[in-house]
Amino acid sequence: MAVSSTSSSSNIYSSLNSTSTTKETSELEEAQNRFLTLLTTQLKLQDPLNPMDNAQVTSQLAQISTVDGITKLNETLEKLMSSTSDSQHLQAAALVGHAVLVEGSDLRLVEGQSMGGIELASDADSVVVTIKGANGVVVRELSLGDQEAGIVEFAWDGKDASGTAVAQDGSYSFSVKAVQSNKTVVATPLELTVVNSIERSNGTTKLDVGQKDLVSLNDIKQIY
Repeated sequence: MAVSSTSSSSNIYSSLNSTSTTKETSELEEAQNRFLTLLTTQLKLQDPLNPMDNAQVTSQLAQISTVDGITKLNETLEKLMSSTSDSQHLQAAALVGHAVLVEGSDLRLVEGQSMGGIELASDADSVVVTIKGANGVVVRELSLGDQEAGIVEFAWDGKDASGTAVAQDGSYSFSVKAVQSNKTVVATPLELTVVNSIERSNGTTKLDVGQKDLVSLNDIKQIY
């Protein structure tokens, strides 16, 4: 005779549901239950001649309520941070394949054309870009004149000051000198590169732009 497994299955499901419910009970709820049990016991065993006044009871209830509120606030903040992280990841994904300016001094000459950038901390009445080859030899100096604070772009066609082509396609480097009334202005070189891919680790989004280290969205100075 076949044995019905309905009762056995029911017991297993009940056991699993019970375990699941137990796991879902938060530490805060357990702490609240312990607190209320303790408070109830305290009220039962209090000295009749010196009972706990209403202010004390209210104070203790307020403390557990405050803890509850803080916990819920933390949970809300965690959800907001997670949502912000997801949004940043989507924004970063949209950058794949786009050219961007990031901090760096590399300059790539492709088909006789190249472009770079500079971030000036303040206005400058003279900005000079010095371009060097792989051997460190200066191949061109570009005078950009006076520039306002912020991002400044420049282009180079591989030619010297007289218009003669002196450089072949390839990798070069550049440095910047900026002054204002004979005082040096902080000038950060920016290289033009392409976002190859994005990575996400521990909730942080990073971009591979062909440099040694990955960069963050905050490192992107300009998008093309």
